[in-house]
Amino acid sequence: MATLTRLPLKWLALLCLMLSASQAWADSRCNERKRTLLLPGKISCSYQSTWIASSDLTQRKIIYQLPVGTPPADGWPVVLIYQGSFFPLNNFTYYSNAPYGGFYEGKLVQTLLDNGYAVIAPSAPADLFWHTNIPGLASFYELSTDFSFLTNVFSAIDDGHFGPLNGQRKYATGISSGGYNTSRMAVSFPGQFRALAIQAGSYATCSGPLCSVPDTLPADHPPTYFLHGFVDLTVPWWSMNLYYDRLLHQGIPTARHTETLGGHEWFSVSPSKILAWFNAHP
Repeated sequence: MATLTRLPLKWLALLCLMLSASQAWADSRCNERKRTLLLPGKISCSYQSTWIASSDLTQRKIIYQLPVGTPPADGWPVVLIYQGSFFPLNNFTYYSNAPYGGFYEGKLVQTLLDNGYAVIAPSAPADLFWHTNIPGLASFYELSTDFSFLTNVFSAIDDGHFGPLNGQRKYATGISSGGYNTSRMAVSFPGQFRALAIQAGSYATCSGPLCSVPDTLPADHPPTYFLHGFVDLTVPWWSMNLYYDRLLHQGIPTARHTETLGGHEWFSVSPSKILAWFNAHP
């Protein structure tokens, strides 16, 4: 009799576990496969896509997704993720063997969506790199298609094009070229963003070791968090630190995470640290 009693309880426990897992999957836009001996790990989040004008003649693709559930009364807060050079965000699927720690970009998308942030990933020109620090264009940024494109994206957010989003709670992050472009949000779009997180990047007009940060930054520069590898050979750590020190000097909220052995890449801690920074600046 004891055996007959325990057996149903085991099946009941298994059923509860399965129902719990099903509920967890239902509450997320993403699913994850752990790495095995034969297959790399994988994160895949569902997405929607749209096109926004970047000039009178051209458009660029955007992928985006909203969290599961009922949005807050003012709409979901929204994070714009800016691609790195030559790595367009055509979807929200990432593998653990991706270069530059790309898998952790996927974890970031998952973490943001699961914690109530909408995610918008605009495309750089021709899916290559952002105009923010290109010699010649950087000094006349307001004439670039990046400026017109992103201005249109922000208007689309306010107009409800992407769904119920809170245009007063915009955040930005990105890596490499996308990190520089994240800084550009402070320089050319004043008052638009609550906080920024720059991964392996520096000031808007810097480019690798060619970096000079202005003596005076905008007084309304958003709170900015830096994540950088100390042995980054593409964007030297010291170039980020120039920017960080200038923000400190002006009393603008800032913080940094240095990955001692990290290179030019996303880190495993990036998702949690970026989420914490954005949560701290509602």
